[in-house]
Amino acid sequence: MTDTRWLTADQEDAWRSLMAVLMLLPGGLDAQLQRDAGITHAGYAVLSTLSEAPGGTIRISRLATMANMSVSRLSHLLDRLAGHGWVERHPDPSDGRSTMAVLTDAGWDKVVETAPGHVDNVRSLVFDGLDAEQVGQLKRISATIAARLDPEHKLGLVGTVRR
Repeated sequence: MTDTRWLTADQEDAWRSLMAVLMLLPGGLDAQLQRDAGITHAGYAVLSTLSEAPGGTIRISRLATMANMSVSRLSHLLDRLAGHGWVERHPDPSDGRSTMAVLTDAGWDKVVETAPGHVDNVRSLVFDGLDAEQVGQLKRISATIAARLDPEHKLGLVGTVRR
């Protein structure tokens, strides 16, 4: 049996702070999006991801990986988004066994309409309390942790450049 490598006091404090962020941030993001735009954070993340994809189209299996969801859970979410006219499903022209998620014009409009409030909320919840040095630290720390969690970059998040 190996000895447990217990956290130091500083590591435990950092861990508890990180856990608080992981537990509180999703609710803060979701509450604003539902209140102001009538969409969940997961729904907005899917629409946003599609809006950045070439032609607004991604194979559903790939989108599920990027959204860190099962295909089944994503399929239910896509049903809700399609009900609003924001996404459609089409057969993959290169592989008839696969299905593509496609952002509609209404979906694009929803992203454009929703983005300013979402960005304001992200600034308020995360960045307004940090100085430039802390933002750089957050970026490096988050990228390091994300790379350990997703070493094959399946989510497509690490090292991406946003507009």
